[in-house]
This record gives sequence, C-alpha cells and structure tokens, in this order.
Amino acid sequence: MSSHKILFFFCLFSFVVFFSEALNGFSVELIHRDSEKSPFFQPNQNKYQSIINAVRQSINRANHFYKNAAKDAPESTILPDGGAYLMTYSVGTPPFKLFGIADTGSDIVWLQCEPCETCFNQTTPKFKPAQSSTYKNIPCSSDTCQSVRSSSCGRKNNCEYTIRYGDGSHSEGDLSVDTVTFESTTGASVSFPKTLIGCGTDNTVSFDGRSSGIVGLAGGPASFITQLGSTIGGKFSYCLPPSTLTSGPSNITSKLNFGDAAIVSGTGVVSTPIITRDAEIFYYLTLKSFSVGTKRVEFASSTNAVDEGNIIIDSGTTLTLLPSDIYSNLVSEVAKVVKLKRVNDPNNYLDLCYTLTSEESELPVITAHFEGADVVLQPISTFAQITDDITCFAFQSTQDLAIFGNLAQQNLLVGYDLEAKKLSFKPTDCSKE
Repeated sequence: MSSHKILFFFCLFSFVVFFSEALNGFSVELIHRDSEKSPFFQPNQNKYQSIINAVRQSINRANHFYKNAAKDAPESTILPDGGAYLMTYSVGTPPFKLFGIADTGSDIVWLQCEPCETCFNQTTPKFKPAQSSTYKNIPCSSDTCQSVRSSSCGRKNNCEYTIRYGDGSHSEGDLSVDTVTFESTTGASVSFPKTLIGCGTDNTVSFDGRSSGIVGLAGGPASFITQLGSTIGGKFSYCLPPSTLTSGPSNITSKLNFGDAAIVSGTGVVSTPIITRDAEIFYYLTLKSFSVGTKRVEFASSTNAVDEGNIIIDSGTTLTLLPSDIYSNLVSEVAKVVKLKRVNDPNNYLDLCYTLTSEESELPVITAHFEGADVVLQPISTFAQITDDITCFAFQSTQDLAIFGNLAQQNLLVGYDLEAKKLSFKPTDCSKE
C-alpha cells in the first residue's frame, strides 16, 4: 500500500448516545456533528470545510474496502476532525466514559489504553484497564483469539491484535474482555459484560483524534453487532437527517436503533437482499440501475460489475462511488436535465457543479434500483453545496469497490436485518425521528 492512500472514517454526523429500552431493543440519539448539541460543535469553523474534507477523503474509501476485503489482516477506518459518527459509551467497572467512532466498515472494537507506548493525540482521557475490576486479557489458546483476524501471541501469553492502515498508521494491543455500558434517558444503564475489545497501547494515526478508537458495526466475530447477537436479533437501523453544513447549526436529532426498536415497517418500505461473502465483513447489495427522469443507466454496463453484491452500503463514506463507466453515463444523463449554469469545482474534487439559484426544483430526482427495492433520492441526497453559490453532484468514480454513501442515505430509515439477510429503506423525515 502506498503512503498517500490514507484511510479515514468520513461522516457528517456524530453520535451522542442515550438509550431508551423498548421491548427487546434500544434506541440511540443521533446528533449531527455540527449541531449546537454536539460536543464537537465548532462555532468558528467554515461551514463548508467539513463537507470539503469528507468529499476529498471519500475518494480513498473504496481503496480501503478493496484492500480490506483482499487481505487477512483487519483494516479499519479512522476519522479526521472534519466529521465522524461518534458514540459515547463506557468500558470497565466502574464505567469509564469514552467516545468511539461507530464504523459499519469495521469488525473490531478498539480503544486507546494506558499505559501507551505510542498514542495519538486524544483530547479525552484514555482508558486505564488496571482500574477496571472486570477487565481480563484473553489467552492465546482461546477460541476467541483464534477467531479474530491478524491476532498473535504476546510475551505474556496474551492474545494481541494488529490493525494496519494504508498510510502506515496502525493500532496494536491486547485483545481483552470487559463490560461495555451505555447510558439511558431514564438514568438507568444498559450493560454488556465480557464484550471483546482491543486495548491499544501502540497507536499511530494521521490526525489529532478526539475519539478513543472505533466501534466496529460490520460483520465478523469481533464486531459489536455480532457480539450483541441474539440480544438484538441481528437488527439495527439508523436515520440520517439532512446535513446542517449548508443551513448552519441546529438542534435536530435522530436515532440509531437496535433490536425490536430497529424493525422498519409501514407504508413505503422497500427491501433488498444483503449478500454475504465468506471471510468478508461488508454489507453487499445488488444495484441494477439508476433512473434520471425517464432515462435509465444500467449498472451491468460496467466491466467491473458482478451479477449480485456489486456495491456496499456504508454510513462511513460521504459520496456514492461508482465504476467509472457507470459514473460517466450517470453524469451525462444528469447534465442533460439540469439547466443551471455549469461551473468548475473550486476544490477540483467533483466533476459536475452548478451555480445555485432559488430554483432548487431544477435539480433532478434520481432513483436507485436495487434488487427488489426502488429507492428515490431527492436532490438533497445527491447534490452537496460546497460554497454559498455552488452545488455539486455528490457521486464520484472509482476503480475499486462501489459504495452507496451516507449523503445518498439522508432522509431514509435504513434497517439491517442480518438474520433475514435483508436491508430495508423507508422514506422518512429523519429530523423528526
């Protein structure tokens, strides 16, 4: 891997987590990272800087997934300060509060631990395992150690993990178990004992991070979703409200749901199969085509396409990334119907940009035709405003894995049912969830 291929976690929202128990599930409050309610709200930051950073870094995301799928060693993503989904949670007894990146492209939970040999700049305190009465290292001989990719045996017969990134960044440390606890709106708490975590003591990344590490929500035996198992019935869902980057700070919140609280039902729900592949952790879907008005752009026209499982859905990538020929055909159709004045992206990242007018209706509605599910994408989900008077098509070409990004998922309730192997979409005003 070359040093310029830096892997990030690109999102426009953060998680400040408050649980409310509902049947056999619980819900999480979603707060946009630029909201006034966010702990990372920066009132003096240029309101377009986060989207510019995320757009730039999204282009490298497909390369990360391609390499991750092809190698044995687990690779994950990390965030620049420009944007991330963050979860507040606690580890240990007594509970020690942490901020972790909620990453649907990672299959391990890891955090920085003291004493650190090498640690990246974390503005919140680091976890001290010696102060937790429920913290335990995992022996090398355990089945758990053997099930985690890229595990090894340490000097004290402790199971160790290693995560490496495309730019040479990495995290290494002990694989351990401890109690993970979440707060609730009622003042009670929801705890999960003996949760597998990576306690990182040698961590180098390419940014000054505010989080302690990541919380893996993808597949794989070490992911948080897999560990919750029957507790949530393989179900979780989220609803991403429209970005506040162009409208300024707000107090709009939404929810991330687990278990029974994550069931997506009612009028307008469409579902598509989740394709699973051996030894891979990602959520693959089958995208058949896009529609722009009456024109249809077939996904199968790509030389890189496969019959099924040709795109992954990822809440951690801002843009939607498509094989170059499909992307070119889609851009061509969009350009035919948009009558606004075409301009260049001043940042030189996006190909199709226009001068904004008051006539937002001039931007087209695009439909993504998944297997069994036609998902209507409003302009707010397909165009990103990058300056006061310029908006750009928020899709990009890739030579590697295609990704259905988080901007395209705005104002959709997206539900994962891993037991039924299906993913559901429901048009929703996520600002009211």
